[in-house]
Amino acid sequence: MIPIVYYLALAVIIFSLGILGVLLRKNAIVIFMSLELMFNAANLVFITFANYFKLLDGQVLVIFVMTTAAAEVAVGLALMVMIFRVKGSIDVDQMNHLKG
Repeated sequence: MIPIVYYLALAVIIFSLGILGVLLRKNAIVIFMSLELMFNAANLVFITFANYFKLLDGQVLVIFVMTTAAAEVAVGLALMVMIFRVKGSIDVDQMNHLKG
């Protein structure tokens, strides 16, 4: 059996890549994918601890997180399509002009 530390280290690496993608990228789709990486890292931690403690609570929570992430993808992509139609680009720097 693989030690729990390996799964947690993998989750930390994936979450760190997601944070770097959100902070360093300007493209909204890449930022969106980085947020999904962060969700997946959190899901990996939930599943790891649920398996370690032999409980189903973590697995049920992952189902809710995945459902929320699917809804977020649908709404986020719809917003990106509409912003692209209006602005012609989905660059984050240009979205700053939508404030007022």
